[in-house]
Amino acid sequence: MAKTKVALLGAGFIADIHLESYRRFVPDAEVVAVFSRSFPRAEAFARKHGIPRWFGDLEPAITESGCEVVDVCIPNFLHHRAVSSAARAGKHIIIEKPLCLTLEEADDMIAVCHAQKRKLMYAEELCFAPKYERVRKLVQEGAVGKIFQMRQCEKHSGPHSDWFYDVQQSGGGVLMDMGCHGLAWFRWMLGGRPRALSVQAHLQTNLIHHGRTRGEENSVVLVEFEGGAIGIAENSWAKHGGMDDRIEVYGSGGVCYADLFLGNAAMTYSEKGYGYAMEKAGPTQGWTFAIFEEAFNQGYPQELKHFIECVRDDKQPLVTGEEGKAVLELIYAAYASARTGQKVALPFHAKVTKPVDLWLEKPREPAS
Repeated sequence: MAKTKVALLGAGFIADIHLESYRRFVPDAEVVAVFSRSFPRAEAFARKHGIPRWFGDLEPAITESGCEVVDVCIPNFLHHRAVSSAARAGKHIIIEKPLCLTLEEADDMIAVCHAQKRKLMYAEELCFAPKYERVRKLVQEGAVGKIFQMRQCEKHSGPHSDWFYDVQQSGGGVLMDMGCHGLAWFRWMLGGRPRALSVQAHLQTNLIHHGRTRGEENSVVLVEFEGGAIGIAENSWAKHGGMDDRIEVYGSGGVCYADLFLGNAAMTYSEKGYGYAMEKAGPTQGWTFAIFEEAFNQGYPQELKHFIECVRDDKQPLVTGEEGKAVLELIYAAYASARTGQKVALPFHAKVTKPVDLWLEKPREPAS
């Protein structure tokens, strides 16, 4: 059977990870084209990785590349346009988090994909990360009893690309960028995508990126779910020393902890330093933890392999656009809670240009 042809939209850090995952772990896929808003960058990326075609315009990358699947790894504000164009061109879609900027965009993206009978596959890699999946299987076996609390932390010193710091392009700060991981993982762990009852959040800004962004650099979000479980998502762009990603699950009959990177690194001392230790780690002189199989441990190859299988075998994806919308609604509620200091009930909807507007552009009301 011929390989499934993929057009990669984006030539940045996450596109590199997706390309490595396809090349090493998804033999049924072939990346046939790459798009970047910078044509020279698209060309450089394509030549470096032996990709036959490159584009500086979005629509031709979708319609003229000969692809069957469009993999969206471009800034958040372009997600709606890319998905709509791809679905109408008859392409299946893999889309990086967050799904888009607004709930209206989410509804439109889901609707056009349904109308065109195209798969909209939401790339939440924590639902595929091997360590975290082992924890989920333990929970399903009854190892910890009934879950009453979960905690997911993802923290580092800030994104690679400048557009993340521009809330007009990103839609928010660290909550929009990384909070979506924990929120999706809570729902995944509880099974059946349980209904969220309320959200409470606290956001902090101007911690280490002074003046670079209007978005939040540190966030703590608490979600109450139907059935009594709570989820606590802690995220930061203000944590030095490299990437931190860990989970905790507390149940009536036990507890389980997992760290995505601990145990996947070689403890190293170097006087001189070396090229790369782990994501966001900074200088490599002295003691460091040199990570190995970083993409594999985070779940990228597993999710992309699953998505390509869904296209080839016409299967229902485990994580869809509907899941991306549910996560976006929780993000909206978290920004609203951070403004007022109050718990926000679900369902929640507000007509704003981007979620962070709920926190930035209205006065914060004192708690009663």
